[in-house]
Amino acid sequence: MGILGIDPGTLKMGYAVIGEGPNPHADDYGVIALPRKMPLEQRLYQLHTHILNLIAIFSPTAVAVEQPFMGKGERAFPNSAMAVGQAQAAVFIGAASQGIPIYKYAPAQVKLSVADYGNATKEQMRQIVAATLGLDEIPATDAADALAVGLCHLIQSQSNVALDRIITPGQER
Repeated sequence: MGILGIDPGTLKMGYAVIGEGPNPHADDYGVIALPRKMPLEQRLYQLHTHILNLIAIFSPTAVAVEQPFMGKGERAFPNSAMAVGQAQAAVFIGAASQGIPIYKYAPAQVKLSVADYGNATKEQMRQIVAATLGLDEIPATDAADALAVGLCHLIQSQSNVALDRIITPGQER
C-alpha cells in the first residue's frame, strides 16, 4: 500500500510512490519530462498514460496532488497555474477512472507538514525529503516536490486518524 504523490506540470511532472508503514519510504520517484514542441493535447495524453501505468504497477491507496501556486499582484503566474491545472486534470481523470481517492494540498501546506515551516525553500525541502526517506541522493526538484506532497498526505492522514481517536474514544477503526 502506498501513496502516489504528484507535482503536476505539462512539461515536467514529478511523481513519487511513498510506502506506508511505521517508517515511510520511497518505493519509486522521478520526473516525467516531455518535449515543449509536443502539442499540449499529446503531452496531457502522455501524462494520463503515465499515471495509469503508475497506478497499475504500484496500486496506490491514495493520490496526493500539489495545487498550483497562483501568486499575487505583480508576482501572479496565471499561465503557469493554468498549465498546472491542465496537468492536474490528467491526473484526476486517471485516478478517478481507477476509483482512487484524490487529495489536494497547497504548496504552503506541504511545506508546513513536511518541514514544519511554511516558507521553506526548494533546496531545504529537497534535503528534508531526502533525510526523512533515507535517500542516498538529493532528488531533482520536481521529484522532491512529489515526494513532499506524498509525505504531506501521509502526515495529514495519520494526524486525522489520531484526532478521530481522541475525539471519539472507544470507536474501532
